[in-house]
Amino acid sequence: MNMAEKLLLEIVTPVRKVLSEEVDMVVAPGEMGEFGVLHNHIPFLTKLKVGELRFKVGNATRYVAIMGGYAEVLPDKVTILATAAEEATDIDVIRAQAAKERAERRLREAKDRVEFARAQAALQRALARLKVAEKRG
Repeated sequence: MNMAEKLLLEIVTPVRKVLSEEVDMVVAPGEMGEFGVLHNHIPFLTKLKVGELRFKVGNATRYVAIMGGYAEVLPDKVTILATAAEEATDIDVIRAQAAKERAERRLREAKDRVEFARAQAALQRALARLKVAEKRG
């Protein structure tokens, strides 16, 4: 694949730019389901859910845990505006496992729907981080 067929992938959070790299393909967790993007894709904007974003550079696939946000797709660029994002290699597995256990305990002890929903969201984030961390090379 030549440079003309690459996409610029930028992942940005309110705190920092997580990634800015030329890639061959992006697959992201859209709110309505997973979507894939290659060079020259039709432009669109979509909401992202908590989950795994993956991208290919040559034969290598890399993974990023995305904690919701938005994706803007242009023919030669994908911009991810995420609430939070961590590359697989940056995830602290012990911390993520502790967050998962905390969220599971909060789910069991929830006294109302709001507490339950918050605990459920925390559990989703922890599970996404653990899933992505498993895939580091």
